[in-house]
Amino acid sequence: MRGSVTAPDRAAGHRRTRPAAVASAAVALLLPLLGAAPPDSPGAADRLQSAFASAAAEYHVPQSVLLGVSYLQSRWDAHAGAPSVTGGYGPMHLTDARAALAEATPHHSEGTEDARGDSARPPLLPAGKPPRASKIPARLSTLPRAAELTGLSPQALRTDPAANVAGGAALLAAAQKELGEPLSSDPADWYGAVARFSGADDRATATAYANDVYEVLRTGQERRTDAGQLVALAAQPGLSPDIAQLRRAGLRTANTAGTECPPTVSCEWIPAPYEEFGEGDYGNHDLGNRPVSQGIDYIVIHDTEGAWEGVLQMVQDPTYVSWQYSLRSTDGHIAQHVKAKDVAWHAGNWYVNAKSIGLEHEGFLAQPDSWYTEAMYRSSARLVRYLAHKYGIPLDRQHILGHDNVPGPTRSTIGGMHTDPGPYWDWRHYFELLGRPFVPTAGPNGGMVTIRPDYATNRPEYTGCASAGRPCAAHGSSAVRLYSGPGESYPLIKDIGLGGTPSTGVNDLSSRVSTGQQYAVAGRDGDWTAIWYLGQKAWFRNPAEKPTAVNATGLVVTPKDGATSVPVYGRAYPESSAYPPGVPAQAVSPLPYTLPAGQRYVIGDKVPGEYYYAVTFDTGSHRVVVGKDLYYEIQYGHRVAFVRAADVRVVPSAA
Repeated sequence: MRGSVTAPDRAAGHRRTRPAAVASAAVALLLPLLGAAPPDSPGAADRLQSAFASAAAEYHVPQSVLLGVSYLQSRWDAHAGAPSVTGGYGPMHLTDARAALAEATPHHSEGTEDARGDSARPPLLPAGKPPRASKIPARLSTLPRAAELTGLSPQALRTDPAANVAGGAALLAAAQKELGEPLSSDPADWYGAVARFSGADDRATATAYANDVYEVLRTGQERRTDAGQLVALAAQPGLSPDIAQLRRAGLRTANTAGTECPPTVSCEWIPAPYEEFGEGDYGNHDLGNRPVSQGIDYIVIHDTEGAWEGVLQMVQDPTYVSWQYSLRSTDGHIAQHVKAKDVAWHAGNWYVNAKSIGLEHEGFLAQPDSWYTEAMYRSSARLVRYLAHKYGIPLDRQHILGHDNVPGPTRSTIGGMHTDPGPYWDWRHYFELLGRPFVPTAGPNGGMVTIRPDYATNRPEYTGCASAGRPCAAHGSSAVRLYSGPGESYPLIKDIGLGGTPSTGVNDLSSRVSTGQQYAVAGRDGDWTAIWYLGQKAWFRNPAEKPTAVNATGLVVTPKDGATSVPVYGRAYPESSAYPPGVPAQAVSPLPYTLPAGQRYVIGDKVPGEYYYAVTFDTGSHRVVVGKDLYYEIQYGHRVAFVRAADVRVVPSAA
């Protein structure tokens, strides 16, 4: 982790509370720190660091604590005053759900595929309405309280980073006093106040949040924010907080019985129903015996397209679909709904459902400035590391899939497949948290590339976030656009499975690759690199001074000698002779794509054809059918796909 020297913590012990007007006047002195100086003026690059120092001194909060809390909330980014997924503003993520709901833009529509994958079920569309203003939880209303404590206007707290930092400092100081603790200069004395700052109403979530903040304090951090501000927090490796403070916080104990989570996250059991509801129909998942009956090979990352309370209502509806875990944006709290041994209906591809675990993250694909908190990214990464270790799942982009990487199982389903979590999910940062950063593994002759743009500065144009055809707000992105030649004057790559003319639409995956995905190199021309993609040569800008991909090496597949092309599949199903009596054979039908001779595609895995027969509530008829026909999972386009091992040969990418 990164660490650097910063100004020492400053606090002066107890002080008398001053009227809000006096506090406002003092804090007003901080506001020019961020708003007045031009970018190239002296000190312009560290104005935010100065704001943290000034707010810490004003409210007698250790500067390191203020920096650590802010890092866990926003990584010190201001997001130009735009609210997060849960209505949080600025570097301190001060929450004002009423204001955020008033600013909200319409949701996107991801399609209408059946999330189970092979029977008529409701699609996973926007999951529930946001909470009514009269019932907004306290964790979503910290900004009004900060306004009371500082005397600053809610507008200033939402839009001015210095004011926002001051509001966060005031909240921390107030929480410390409410717990009966002194305004100490020692960061170890602020554990309870940090836990309270999370807004969590249960002890496990508050504890996990505080532990994350103190981990940041121990390791230190340094980064340049989205506004170009350089902020540093010195490492304090020996810091040991007073965790006993949390006993006085009056928090509830969540129901953790039966959860399958690591001890480093907060997790509670909110079960999805397994029940019949008439005419042989049932919901909303299938019972199984994984990994004994079949392996768990994938983890699928989704976003909810709805607010937390509505999402929980949906997953508890037996007529709706299901997933294993939901993750809350404000604090990273996790709710588990379906056991890992059971098969949830979440991916729109029954083969993937039967071999995966689904994680829904509170968020909206087409609202680029509805940003995810660092707390949720970290909680999700811890859960994924735990699950990957437990079930032997490789930590790479062909096993940790976005919902937008799951292939349509048949021709007719391609157009309806979902596109979440979309181009604004920060895959590079996520895999750094997973402990598997995307690094070069070869020189320029390795034959492969790993897509790896700089998230903050990579800002391809997207349209259709708020309304069809209109530009989305400029924002960092994990995705890189593909062209049919080495230049932006060439047409975008076309996806024959989707048809139509490719576009810059936020949900159009025709000509897009994503961070961490790997492809075989098909050519180079100056600042442009070509890859094999959807049966075509696709080009992306990859200048040496600011690369959007790094070199790699590995194994690839290509058609066997003599074949002009081989079929591509959306699922790895067994041959018909593998099915026992009473289990209908499933069609092994190719997609409209092919893998032409001379092209190469990166291998993710080699698997047998497999089908989980589970179409009744009575589990006595359930069967796992495993064939002798083998498949390779490949990175074919934006989505993964499968080819029969008998159709291809495996060669080193460098060859």
